[in-house]
Amino acid sequence: MSRIGRMPVAIPAGVSVTIAEGNEVTVKGPKGTLVRVLPKEMEIKEEAGQVVVSRPNDLKKMKSLHGLTRTLIHNMVVGVSEGYSKTLEINGVGYRAQKSGSKLTLTLGYSHPVEMTDPEGIETKVDGNKIIVSGISKEKVGQYAAEIREKRKPEPYKGKGIKYADEVIRRKVGKTGKK
Repeated sequence: MSRIGRMPVAIPAGVSVTIAEGNEVTVKGPKGTLVRVLPKEMEIKEEAGQVVVSRPNDLKKMKSLHGLTRTLIHNMVVGVSEGYSKTLEINGVGYRAQKSGSKLTLTLGYSHPVEMTDPEGIETKVDGNKIIVSGISKEKVGQYAAEIREKRKPEPYKGKGIKYADEVIRRKVGKTGKK
């Protein structure tokens, strides 16, 4: 049995979970509202301040959907109550980020500045050489942070580029000259 799928999702104070037909789960909290349609095979019930997910049978597909469904509901509950954020760091001479309104302008050594507009529900902040991406949807925060990082991935020789704050870049030794 799925160890993650079996665990109930606790609903904190100030958060309400509504389960409509077709497994459409709506989670409302202090930070906002998230709606997601989850797999129809799973049985989602709210009982005694907890959301419980159960599966119809022990097929491999059902086992994997069981854990996934529970995790998606948990991420929605955490998102509307606390929110998610990812921190990116810019390393490199002349590499910088600027924020004006909802537009993020990155200067990354290209012949032109790279401009990105914040998607709906996502907010970015620039703090020196750090970019903080925050929002209520874990999926959207992670996706937008990955898109920013993709503009100039960190390279292994000097470590220049955009990397996650907790990412470790494996460095390579450069070429050596003959004597």
